Amino acid sequence: MIDKLLEVEFSLNQPQVKRINGYDNINYIVKTNVNTSIFKTYAYDKELLAILEAENEILLDLQEQGNNAFPIPICFADNSYIKVIEIGGNLSICRMLSFLEGKFVGDIEPTKELSYGIGAFMASMNNKLRGIESYVLKSRTWEWDLQYFPLNKKYLQYISDPHNRNIVRYFFMQYEENVVPLLSELRKQIIHNDANEWNILTDNNKVSGIIDFGDIAYSHLINELAIAITYGCYDKEDPLDWALTIIKGYHDILPLEEKEVSVLYYLVAARLCTSVCNSAYAKKMDPDNTYATVSEKYAWNMLHKWLRINPIHAENVFREAIGLPIFKVQEVTEEINRRHQYISPVLSLSYEDPIFMERSAFQYMYDKEGNTFLDAYNNIPHVGHSHPKVVEAGQQQMAKLNTNTRYLFDVLPTYAEKLLSKFPESLDRVFFVNSGSAASDLAIRMAHAHTKHKKIMVMEHGYHGNTQVSIDISDYKFNNPKGDGQKGHILKTSIPDTYRGKHKDDNAGKLYAEEAVAQIKNSDHPIAAFIAEPIVGCGGQVPLAAGYLEKVYPEIRQQGGVCISDEVQTGFGRLGNHFWGFEMQEVIPDIVIIGKPIANGHPMGAVITTSAIAESFGKGVEFFSSFGGNPVSCAVALSVLETIEEEKLQENAKEVGVYYKSLLQGLQDKYNCIGDVRGSGLFLGVEIIKEGSQETNRELAHYIKNELRNKFILISTDGPDDSVLKTKPPLCFTKNNAKEVVDTMDEILQNYYNKSRN
Repeated sequence: MIDKLLEVEFSLNQPQVKRINGYDNINYIVKTNVNTSIFKTYAYDKELLAILEAENEILLDLQEQGNNAFPIPICFADNSYIKVIEIGGNLSICRMLSFLEGKFVGDIEPTKELSYGIGAFMASMNNKLRGIESYVLKSRTWEWDLQYFPLNKKYLQYISDPHNRNIVRYFFMQYEENVVPLLSELRKQIIHNDANEWNILTDNNKVSGIIDFGDIAYSHLINELAIAITYGCYDKEDPLDWALTIIKGYHDILPLEEKEVSVLYYLVAARLCTSVCNSAYAKKMDPDNTYATVSEKYAWNMLHKWLRINPIHAENVFREAIGLPIFKVQEVTEEINRRHQYISPVLSLSYEDPIFMERSAFQYMYDKEGNTFLDAYNNIPHVGHSHPKVVEAGQQQMAKLNTNTRYLFDVLPTYAEKLLSKFPESLDRVFFVNSGSAASDLAIRMAHAHTKHKKIMVMEHGYHGNTQVSIDISDYKFNNPKGDGQKGHILKTSIPDTYRGKHKDDNAGKLYAEEAVAQIKNSDHPIAAFIAEPIVGCGGQVPLAAGYLEKVYPEIRQQGGVCISDEVQTGFGRLGNHFWGFEMQEVIPDIVIIGKPIANGHPMGAVITTSAIAESFGKGVEFFSSFGGNPVSCAVALSVLETIEEEKLQENAKEVGVYYKSLLQGLQDKYNCIGDVRGSGLFLGVEIIKEGSQETNRELAHYIKNELRNKFILISTDGPDDSVLKTKPPLCFTKNNAKEVVDTMDEILQNYYNKSRN
């Protein structure tokens, strides 16, 4: 039928017609002995008809300017350029365009010369389009126009991988913050809006033309360049390097404005997100349409690379490419001095060369100088820095209601129920506070109220917070040379360390427990509570010896005390195999303390306990925390639990943690300075020692830590001699991230030993 239609409407003699699929229409290559054309058909839509008529008018206007780099509309027999024709029983909008010869950019080996040419060609075309008016295009509102990028949010649900979905949500958030405030100040005109590798034609490594004006839009001029960069770089190993040449080519023909450059990084991300959103939707609606998803793999690949690029670095690169001065950051020493004008130096800074941080995203942190750091250290942003689900939860609740717990509001019991569902049935009451330290303080108050005893048994090297009560029960603090010493009501027991302690075999847990039990029985006063972390973080990431708590807990209870598990660092699935650290020891505590990751960095903590202990505590003076359990905190914390489940982050901690630990153990086999690799999931410690002994090697541990920092990887040190490398990254950490850390440690140690031999 198409053959006959073409013969009648265009006087073609027996044309060869081949059907090809478009994104959302059907096209035909039409060949005769004389020339080749493209016949395009679209399902009839009144608004689309107006848009296609506007597109044709612009193409005709470009021809009048004497260009042969763009398709030429070909008229029907009645001299019209668009007709509505019934095809196969359905009304279709039809049009014919000239066929442009040349190779697609996607079919040839890329070169920097061609990339420069793409930028220059797009700028030249934009110069030609400047001044052309179209009220139809000005009124067009759709997802593929970057000024309407938020319209794509409705497609987020079709992205199957939850972590990828949240990366896209993150860039939606960045667009709202960094682009939207400047939209009214950016230049606008008609742009092609789809400079991808299958629309740009080349001849002899030069751009010869561009096809498919179907996405034409009246939009911000800088969007044209952002789109060209996206498709010109999304299959490249170093997209930023290739972006440079496109920017230079564009700017040499059509100079960019400074504000346009400032949003370019975010607009490239927006185009990538638009692509993956629409691909996900297209796969759901029409799984057989491979054309709609052809670029999806490249888009995801570049989006992950783009996330790792510090936006400050990207903007500086763009600015340098067009001759603008790069941003100069204040010297770190000056910032330290400014800080110490108001903040006491007792608040220490990490690393010999402190870092001036600016932004963060998931497992990456961005400093003021434009560097990106892989964060293998910060366990507080549990599900990832600036996680969009967490940020949105806080923003939305803050805009609606924030008050104290003396009023009724839904999110408090909703979150309490969700949180308690993660605990054994006996732990059925929760008290919300503002931090892990406040939780420790409250837990001790509860223990005193319930048992009527004052004595507290604590773990060697344990740390439980910064309140006075917390410091009193933290050997890490009170036993410090600058500390106040052990108070009379504190009973300290040895850390059941199977590496550095006196018991090392399979019976170590039992033997350490027997010693602790003897202390309990010999105590001059009944013990109100025994508090310990399942893995002693400040002790050097030391897991309690297997079976230890199973023997100690019953003895504490038998003499009237309660058992407290401090899960501030080990909870919420970080350990991989277990959601809570006490599960490793196959025990159930009477009180659990949580904080840090509970709300991904939002100040919150909680005490979880039994009904009996809660009832005893309730007989005393009223407990009230002005901010504990407020609606915003609960909403944020609820989003953290939901994210852990949606992104399967506990499973990721287990899988990546096993791999990470195996790589570190491989490093241990290679270097005698690594005495022990311990921990579980994404809560690991690496003990650095002097070769030939178990003597700690604080100097080397600090050297490794600071060299990793210089190579843009963050870890820290801890332990009694600060000689244990500790790594406890956000739970979105990947196997590639783990390999990067260990490979870099390997490189550092090789260099260290090479220098020492020389």
